[in-house]
Amino acid sequence: MKVWELTNASLDQAPRRLKRESKTRRKEEMKILWWVSLVFVITNVGALAEEPQLSSPRVVFQTNYGDIEFGFYPSVAPKTVDHIFKLVRLGCYNTNHFFRVDRGFVAQVADVASGRSAPMNEEQRKEAEKTIVGEFSAVKHVRGILSMGRYSDPDSAQSSFSILLGDAPHLDGQYAIFGKVTKGDETLRKLEELPTHREGIFVM
Repeated sequence: MKVWELTNASLDQAPRRLKRESKTRRKEEMKILWWVSLVFVITNVGALAEEPQLSSPRVVFQTNYGDIEFGFYPSVAPKTVDHIFKLVRLGCYNTNHFFRVDRGFVAQVADVASGRSAPMNEEQRKEAEKTIVGEFSAVKHVRGILSMGRYSDPDSAQSSFSILLGDAPHLDGQYAIFGKVTKGDETLRKLEELPTHREGIFVM
């Protein structure tokens, strides 16, 4: 704020000065408003980029502790989503199990080729043994996200995947995210309460 001293010498200049001051202030306000609007737009675009669209089909895993419903990100990992859907349609995950439950980190579904208690037919085994190219993205590993398991080879994912039980930023960009849990968080909480033991780096 500025205070004008209105002397006789400056009375005739004051309106012009006030007019110039008002115009300058409006320009500065316009600049500030434009900057705020720009930040708002960029923030929204960034948020949209980090929240990919879920496809309408859902898959439900029925466990001894309740159901878990999944939605998928075909725009993020199309090859991975197609592969998982085919495994589901073939019944490959039936009689499979979680081989790892690490509270606050992951619940990991076993590879179907070795994790099922029922034998596999030829078509199931052929699909289960396929490896999928690593479709890494900018989507973040947060609670509820579905993320493919793999070996050191980035293109070695097959059928094992993890359900995130907490945020794990150190996994970002390293493992292919293909969907998220849409219903069943209460089931995940029950899984986290199961008695476990540690074998090497795994909590089982």
